[in-house]
Amino acid sequence: MSLVRSASYGNSKLYSPNGSSESSSFPPQAFTADNRNYMYMTESFCSERYDPAYFINTPLEDYLESQSPDPIECDEDDMRLKLQELERALLDDDNNDDEYSPEMCPPVEWAHRIENELLHDSPKESSSSDSNLSSITSSREIYPKLPRSPKQLLLDCAAAISEGNIEGASLMINELRQTVSIQGDPSQRIAAYMVEGLAARVAASGKCLYKALKCKEPPSLDRLSAMQILFEVCPCFKFGFMAANGAIMESFKGEKKVHIIDFDISQGSQYMTLIQTLASQPGERPHLRLTGVDDPESVQRTVGGLKLVGLRLEALAEALAVPFKFEAIASKTSDVTPAMLNCQAGEAVMVNFAFQLHHMPDESVSTVNERDQLLRMVKSLNPKLVTVVEQDVNTNTSPFLQRFVEAYNYYSAVYESLDATLPRESQDRVNVEKQCLARDIVNIVACEGEERIERYEVAGKWRARMMMAGFSSCPISSSISDAIRKLISQYCDRYKVKEEKGALHFGWEDKSLIVASAWR
Repeated sequence: MSLVRSASYGNSKLYSPNGSSESSSFPPQAFTADNRNYMYMTESFCSERYDPAYFINTPLEDYLESQSPDPIECDEDDMRLKLQELERALLDDDNNDDEYSPEMCPPVEWAHRIENELLHDSPKESSSSDSNLSSITSSREIYPKLPRSPKQLLLDCAAAISEGNIEGASLMINELRQTVSIQGDPSQRIAAYMVEGLAARVAASGKCLYKALKCKEPPSLDRLSAMQILFEVCPCFKFGFMAANGAIMESFKGEKKVHIIDFDISQGSQYMTLIQTLASQPGERPHLRLTGVDDPESVQRTVGGLKLVGLRLEALAEALAVPFKFEAIASKTSDVTPAMLNCQAGEAVMVNFAFQLHHMPDESVSTVNERDQLLRMVKSLNPKLVTVVEQDVNTNTSPFLQRFVEAYNYYSAVYESLDATLPRESQDRVNVEKQCLARDIVNIVACEGEERIERYEVAGKWRARMMMAGFSSCPISSSISDAIRKLISQYCDRYKVKEEKGALHFGWEDKSLIVASAWR
């Protein structure tokens, strides 16, 4: 039994290791110097607007077609004036900066570049011309003569942005766009999306692009969302859910009434597995009450939202004779209060945080510190168990350049792991990488402050937060870890699982990707 019922979406064999069926005692269940009014970033502008034309012929163009009907407009005279000022600055003989000299950028070629900008030439005409680009990029400081790999170009570009060298970064962005592909190997695909995060940072459009990268079509009864497919086909995510479900199931013992509170229930797939597992257990089944919290702005709302999730779960529970009740709370997580959760005497309260806590801003964003505030509120409920499943990487407090490097290493491992599960030509893989991973990458790379939503932390930091909130560790049992090890061995042997301080770490080779832990 899989976390997501893959039979309802595409070929289920794609989502099973070596085409086998799972069995164990623990049942498992995007952006080219181009057709745009481009200005070097000498001043900031409103991050609420972005020019979709900036992303023409790039991996994520299709997401932007209907997102902003009123593109940014640049007055042609103003554009010409800005370019002339820039030309004088670059060709000024008194300029001590030897990066741009008349020899490197002859006036005739510079005039040709101005013409290209004002006439809105196509991306290939304006950015792939060797004679134009090479005359500007021959600087040893910006472009070494030796060719650089996409990874090195990305790191150099991020370094240039962190140093304020927007001109140099823009040149590298253009070069990267000519060499990467969302259909290529993992290094090309990760570069294709990370370069758009860098481009969005330069254009100050990260917030808008992050919002635009929602699934174009919300999931329905017979079609899984891209996020669910990711959770299904990437074992590290999948087994994170399994570890949480295993810990929850073990806490059912001796209880007649159980109340599970989930602060990001999504489509409820995790609980379809839980109900099926509960139905397979011998003896009297406890009454399960599930409270699902869902942001009213969630994509789920357009297809019935929590009501539809509840109906699906209730139908399954009835068919399996599992006593079950679903209650919905349509609210932002930060607005949830104990009274809204309606915990009752005689029921064991359990709380599940699966890939949700990192969305809560912490002390580095606001003095309110909603992340720790939420944990303290949950502690006040006196829960029997709290499960946490999160990405194991720091994209929260790291400065930009360090954060970029960490994100590159993390997502490179995720992309490589997807190649071991889905064929290179798989449309599911493309959808997952565009709609899930690219969206997170853009937010991590392009945004700062309150606009940066994807704020992951390493396992040690989550552990410290939980303990400061008053929780103590409840180690994942050996029976759960043994069952998961058996299942993960059916996949590529590059997938790894290890136990550390009571938590289970799931990774690709030596890179930990997901950590699952339990607390009380």
